[in-house]
Amino acid sequence: MSTEIYQEFCDIMKKRGGMYPGADIPEFYPLVKELFTPEEAAVSIALDLGFSPASDVATKMGKGAKEVEDMLEAMAYKGLCISADLGGTIYYGGPPFVPGIFEFQFMRGTKTEKDKKLAKLIHAYKAAYRVAYPPKPPSFPQARVITIDKAVKADNMVYPYNQVAHYIETNDPLAVCTCFCRHEAKLIDEKDDCKVPDESCMMFGTAAQFVIDRKIGRKITKEEALKILKDTEDAGLVHAGINKQKLDFLCNCCRCHCMILKTALAYPKPGEELASGFQPVWDAEFCSGCETCVDRCPMTALTSGEENVPVLNLDRCIGCGVCLTGCPMEAISLEMRPGTIVPPVDDAASREAMRAGRV
Repeated sequence: MSTEIYQEFCDIMKKRGGMYPGADIPEFYPLVKELFTPEEAAVSIALDLGFSPASDVATKMGKGAKEVEDMLEAMAYKGLCISADLGGTIYYGGPPFVPGIFEFQFMRGTKTEKDKKLAKLIHAYKAAYRVAYPPKPPSFPQARVITIDKAVKADNMVYPYNQVAHYIETNDPLAVCTCFCRHEAKLIDEKDDCKVPDESCMMFGTAAQFVIDRKIGRKITKEEALKILKDTEDAGLVHAGINKQKLDFLCNCCRCHCMILKTALAYPKPGEELASGFQPVWDAEFCSGCETCVDRCPMTALTSGEENVPVLNLDRCIGCGVCLTGCPMEAISLEMRPGTIVPPVDDAASREAMRAGRV
């Protein structure tokens, strides 16, 4: 029976989509057996992509409401489902592996033996999945960069969804978690450390409340959030999230470990698959030719120019602004990139854009 449950669970995880959906490959089964008991897998199968109260899940399963509620509560603390208090009733949902279950396993930043085992199993599954299903350019970009807005040219229209500070100012609560990508790497090999801030993944609103309630992350003030933002920018990290205007979370990514950047770098033209809508420009009068920006660029989009000013490869540029935060001469600013695609408003619009392809 447990074998059948996990096979059915594989089909469900395939339908939930995401970056690494369910796949009937050998690496899937040891991973999910470590994550889910057969009983937990059965409950997850009964969950919708949206949110349902425990009573509805229990009715669907033909089980008692208290039994199912207790199991869902335990699963939420394990990061195997998501939950939200809506009008005094707890609703539960079934997330995909990514973004979702995989990240929740490492966002606490713990280093138990189970954590280390899971890191190896998740890493093996992702590697095997990429071999079985080689990445293809998506019909519509799945993620986007939110640029460093402080240096956008004054004559450019900057919409709120392009400003990281906007998400901090307009959301409550706010939470921060350990970067799951970098933590996974260190659980596998403690020496695999790029020495950038680890507590850097931000969550907003309902998503923040979930990780706070389930002790996956910690609540922070707006001042703390802005400080984290500055620290990650100084470290040369890239602000990125799902390609929609209403963000639930914001990653601060390094090119050596983080899924969003590594996925974009797998394509010949990462600037078409992951972009902010901006591009850097140099003031030749102030540029000293020190090439700090060339060294900092996470996408290797810059090369040395003949007259100090670097040469920009727009096919590789994602408009993150990392180049300008390290410029000692403040010779770089950002301007709108022609042909920018407006991000979908929310999850529903994002899914529709994926189905429809590029517009």
